[in-house]
Amino acid sequence: MKKIRVLVVDDSAVVRQTLVDILNSDPAIEVMGTASDPYVAAQRLKNEIPDVITLDIEMPRMDGLTFLEKLMKQHPIPVVICSSVADRGTSNGIKALELGAVEIITKPKVGTKKFLEESSIRLIDKVKAAASTRGRVKPLADVKPMKVAPKLDADAVIPMGKTQNLSATEKICLVGASTGGTEALRIFLEAQPVNCPPIAIVQHMPEHFTAAFANRLNGICQISVKEAVDGDPMMRGQALIAPGDKHMLLKRTGNKYHVEVKAGPLVSRHRPSVDVLFRSGARYGGKNVVAAIMTGMGDDGAKGMRELYDSGAYTIAQDEASCVVFGMPQEAIKHGGVHKVMTLTGIAGEIVRACG
Repeated sequence: MKKIRVLVVDDSAVVRQTLVDILNSDPAIEVMGTASDPYVAAQRLKNEIPDVITLDIEMPRMDGLTFLEKLMKQHPIPVVICSSVADRGTSNGIKALELGAVEIITKPKVGTKKFLEESSIRLIDKVKAAASTRGRVKPLADVKPMKVAPKLDADAVIPMGKTQNLSATEKICLVGASTGGTEALRIFLEAQPVNCPPIAIVQHMPEHFTAAFANRLNGICQISVKEAVDGDPMMRGQALIAPGDKHMLLKRTGNKYHVEVKAGPLVSRHRPSVDVLFRSGARYGGKNVVAAIMTGMGDDGAKGMRELYDSGAYTIAQDEASCVVFGMPQEAIKHGGVHKVMTLTGIAGEIVRACG
């Protein structure tokens, strides 16, 4: 099988070597070379095109965002941002996603080598996810071997339980997404009417980025979009986005729904986890839930969607043609937990119809 060829771009020699060692430890990945800044990277790209680029943002001579913009206009390649930019504010990270970066790894300013080694599985997964988008990364328009920790399931955060009595409780919407989800959620939320059903969303995204992501969507959508805070009520005309590095669960008091935001172990190698949100939806929402699983790498959400399906919820998966990565929807379909498979543009209307 052809290996995924990666170009590592970072001004730190220690970081470059650490990334090389981690990525080369996976038999499906091969680092084709490294570059200390975008100018060196550009020279390498004249001779060989990688499948994926890992890119720092803060570098001498040319910053990563400028290089990313030039790259996406001239020769779109899947890019994984690996940067400490989140420590100084999230605007650069959101800008990177808008410019076409597929994934983001937020590294600390100190202890970077140790952090990357501990995050090796996540890094490898993100590079593989990025590689699977090759050919789908569109040109940017001018207008804009390690020890593996066990893979936990939702039992680590919320135990399985019977669906509670749900009389006289309104319909709500739960959504899960990962790779490609930032753009998919924009399309989905922009299509929601002002009186849309209450929406709770898990998008795999690093800590600190979710608040800026929610604020950006809030500025362009008819509905209110915010990063969820523990205890936030589920209200019509509002979407709550799980904060990075925290799980979000659906809870019910009487006939009213709210969300619980809490720490906990990685579930399906993610925090927040779609499986955790969907498990809580099966337990406290059941037939009152309409759920959608969108573009993303891996299988997070597949088991939880089957639990929703079994509890009486109505479940939707994004179709392969409109996904950046069909992994999560495909796994949900394989688990037998999907009632309907639809294009991204059709999901918003179907959810409003189903929530009636």
